[in-house]
Amino acid sequence: MSWAAAPVRSSASLARRMDGPVETALRSLLQRALAPSHLEVVNESGQHAVPPGSETHFKVVVVSGRFEGLPLIQRHRLVHSSVRDLLASDIHALSIHAKTPEQWAEEPRVDPSPPCLGGSKHDPLGPGKRTLP
Repeated sequence: MSWAAAPVRSSASLARRMDGPVETALRSLLQRALAPSHLEVVNESGQHAVPPGSETHFKVVVVSGRFEGLPLIQRHRLVHSSVRDLLASDIHALSIHAKTPEQWAEEPRVDPSPPCLGGSKHDPLGPGKRTLP
């Protein structure tokens, strides 16, 4: 289900938690700057080596007429410029899926994000796991 310039979230995600302040700001900035016909903002911080409740890793799916005729790099630059201040302060990682309305009509989905393999989350000798000789 999608509607103009409104976030789309599954009922499962609504029942699970409320949006945090960074997620809310990210959504608002993207809506204001790009007037998307479809927007998904997913906090993927829980899949990374950060404290519970963090808002540092996000995936956005943005469908906007503003992307018409632009190569992918220019679309990403538009998204980045829209959320510049959050990227400089609160957001560590931003996965961007920027599509035109026509592209979204042809393929209204994106692949799931791969599992995190970075940081110390999967390192048996990562922080808090080292022992002194």
